[in-house]
This record gives sequence, structure tokens and C-alpha cells, in this order.
Amino acid sequence: MLDQVPYLSYVISAFIGIGLSAATGFRVFLPMFAVSLASYFHWIPMSESFEWLAGLPALITTGIATVVEILAYYIPFVDHLLDTVSIPMATVAGSILFASQFAELGTFPQWALALIAGGGTAATISSGFAGIRAASTATTGGLANSVVGTTETAGAGIMAVLAMAAPIIAAILAILLLVVVIVYGRKAWRKLRGKKMPSTE
Repeated sequence: MLDQVPYLSYVISAFIGIGLSAATGFRVFLPMFAVSLASYFHWIPMSESFEWLAGLPALITTGIATVVEILAYYIPFVDHLLDTVSIPMATVAGSILFASQFAELGTFPQWALALIAGGGTAATISSGFAGIRAASTATTGGLANSVVGTTETAGAGIMAVLAMAAPIIAAILAILLLVVVIVYGRKAWRKLRGKKMPSTE
């Protein structure tokens, strides 16, 4: 019955893309490694234009990058350095993973949609957690940063798996996550700016 639903394949692809993009907002390389691993073992299909993700070089590279990225977020000061580049990197990674689900659309609509939906989702979540980490550093002296880092890693893994195994649930969670991150991320940035502003008294 579902096969008769118009454009169902595009809807499912959008759900998968949104879920994967949300995952890259947590961690840049873990979702890419998950997709590379799944496609390498043929657990999920991969279009011809993105076959490089299913190759052994991509699997090894994203695997090493994933381990380095996860560990680096537990190193004081380094985690903040990573935050300065995580947003643009997450935008690129989110766009790539979203675009991988729409290879049949054509180059321009594929990448335009990927940049807006995929890159936008990843950038929003990444910037929100950067604000939360900055507020954590300002209020706890960095003691709670490891909790934030662990939450991000867990979120990336869960969202990546859900995007491939249960894309509808992943998309719903991604939308809810965007709302939460926007609300709390803005509060964190405002709180941080409030602490940085000099007293006028």
C-alpha cells in the first residue's frame, strides 16, 4: 500500500537526510563513519556518485577521524578550538550526507536542498551545542564539559543509527532537537554574553 503513495521515496530520503544531518551537528565524522560502514557492508544502498563513501579508504579515514574527534573533545581548551571550526565542518558534512540521499534529483536541486536542509540542520545543532559548551565553561570552569561532550557523542551515534534504521523517528527527533537546541542554545549564548559584558555601575 505504501508503494502507491506519491513521492514516498523522496519523503523517506528526506527523513534519512535530516536524521543524518542532525547527527553531524553533534559530531562531524561519526555519522559519516556510520554511513561509510553501513554502505561498505552493503547494509544500505549508495548511489553511484557517492560510492566513494562505501570504499575502504573512506571507511578507514572517517574511522580514524571519528576516534580523534571524540577524544579531542575531552581535552580542555582543545574542545573550544574545535568548536570554532565545527560549525562550518558540520555544515559541509550535513550537506554531503543529505545530498547522498537525493542523487537522482540533478546537481543543482540536489545540492541546493542539501545545503539548506542538511547544512542548515547541522549548523544549527552544532552552534547550539557550542553555546552550551561555552556557557558550561563559564559557569562550571569546564568541569561539566565532559558531560556535554559525552552527550554529543551519544546523540551523534543514536541519530545516525536511527536515520538509517528508523528514518521517520529520526526526522521527528531531529525537529524536536532543533527546537530544544535553538531555545537552550540562545539562552546559553545570552548568559555567556551577559557574563562578558562589563558592569556599568
